[in-house]
Amino acid sequence: MSKPLKIQHSMGTGNQSALSRYMDLVVGQKGLWKLALYEFVVMVSQKRAGALGLLLRKKMYPWILGEVGSNVTFGSNVVIRHPHKIRIGDGVVVDENVLLDAKGESNKGIDIGAGSYIGRNSIISCKNGDITLGENANVGWNCTIAATSSIRIGRDNIIAAYSYIIGGGNYHFDGINVPMCQAYDQEGKGGVELKDDVWLGSHVAVLDGVTIESGAVVASGSTVTKDVDAMSINVGSPAKAVRQREPGDN
Repeated sequence: MSKPLKIQHSMGTGNQSALSRYMDLVVGQKGLWKLALYEFVVMVSQKRAGALGLLLRKKMYPWILGEVGSNVTFGSNVVIRHPHKIRIGDGVVVDENVLLDAKGESNKGIDIGAGSYIGRNSIISCKNGDITLGENANVGWNCTIAATSSIRIGRDNIIAAYSYIIGGGNYHFDGINVPMCQAYDQEGKGGVELKDDVWLGSHVAVLDGVTIESGAVVASGSTVTKDVDAMSINVGSPAKAVRQREPGDN
């Protein structure tokens, strides 16, 4: 029988109780007090609608998160996992139905810089990786940012709706006698880095191992498989530079 992926193994096999597996997956810390506090915050505030819900989450989410700056807004049904490894700067807005998942055994988790915006239904997920968003980053609706190694996103970036960024998490398929789910390389090609002032159009995919330099633009529907030069405009799958930005573009 194939050995399941680590998360499947931790949730579905072994001698741990269902409660212990739940705490490992969701809370990320041992102890009934940690569990009770997490459950209380979620039960009272997570799905509460309207202004009361906004107020409750603003007051209660900092009880379980690693760090929370001033004037942070959490929309309804914002789901947080391993919250003690999530750090959020001043003035951040996290819209409805966002998942912030800092899951991992040895990772630092998620850092979201001041003034950033995370759009509705987006997923920011670690599988023992680290994700950093710089100040004033704008992540549109229905985006996925997932790291088993690292993703570093600089200041003033725009990531439009339905974009997908993956750092690490490659599967080797050369050995046909080994199931691909066992041939898993967590580090992959070293993660993804977006420098400052990058614009990704909607439905852009950025694959592991890529660096996108400052001021670059990637057109909607493109797939980025290689490094992107500063101030370049890139189109296609795989994305290729079609021209450089000029001062008159602004």
